[in-house]
Amino acid sequence: MAAGNDGANKPEDDDPFGYLYADGQAAAGRASQGGGYGYPGPGPAQPGVPRTSYNQVRTVGERQYGQPPAQPYVPPQQQAPYGQPHPQYAAPETYGGQQPTRATPAPRQRGGGRGPNAKGLLIGAVAVVAVVVAGIAAAIIGNQNGEKEQTAGGTPTVSAPATPSQEPSSSTEPTTEPTKAELPKQDAATLTLGGSATLAKDVKGAEGADGAYVAGFNAQGSSVTWKATMPAGGTYALQVRYAIPAVDAFATLTINGKPNTLPIGLKNFIKSSDPNLEKNWQTTWAQVELQKGENEIKISCEAGNQCDVLLDWLEVTPPKGG
Repeated sequence: MAAGNDGANKPEDDDPFGYLYADGQAAAGRASQGGGYGYPGPGPAQPGVPRTSYNQVRTVGERQYGQPPAQPYVPPQQQAPYGQPHPQYAAPETYGGQQPTRATPAPRQRGGGRGPNAKGLLIGAVAVVAVVVAGIAAAIIGNQNGEKEQTAGGTPTVSAPATPSQEPSSSTEPTTEPTKAELPKQDAATLTLGGSATLAKDVKGAEGADGAYVAGFNAQGSSVTWKATMPAGGTYALQVRYAIPAVDAFATLTINGKPNTLPIGLKNFIKSSDPNLEKNWQTTWAQVELQKGENEIKISCEAGNQCDVLLDWLEVTPPKGG
């Protein structure tokens, strides 16, 4: 345009920052202009007049804190026009009048990431273990001291009565193991004598009553007979105590009228060389089969036997090795 021709508007109307001045504020108060000095209010577009912005322009000092301003609708995922602030990045004072809060940082943890109570838990566990160990040690020491006091003092401690399950079994209860019956034993001097057999007491060392024994057995036909009663039949050992003049002897053994398979040996088992009979008392045995009840056991000097012997006693015992 030419100088001196101001056109339709005044120069200050073309100033984009005119609304910031005092006259702009006054102009903004007039009803004919709703957008501030130099900017028309909302309405249809006019030729040569700038377009109204999306946000209503307000003059300096007009903003009131604590009152949420009217926000234009922004479609989702739609960005604001170029040059205009996005609501997401608006000033904090534009959010609903609520005072902004400051995030408090979380306290820094110690102990290498094991949690705030890891060290305390570890100390507590160690303390519990120590208490348990101390209790066990105290119980063991107390038990040992109690045993020592009872042994040293000689006075038994009073304990609670035993429960039925702890009471010892009565000795009168029957046992499954059978009682062994007593087997017979007899002095030779009390047996039935035959032939030249006779009683004597001259030789010392006999175990019969009053030291009596059977002598005179060295003649053929001499014998001793024993009526032995057995609790059960079976195999037994017949033991005989005798004395010889350091020379082997043997005699015939008859059981219930039947000669035994082998004669009874009356040998010099002690290997004595002294013919003194008093120093040559010894025992021998022979295996026999006896029946339950009464059995007749006979030792006799028969033809071919060597019978220079003194007889002390006879006894039935379990079989050897059984």
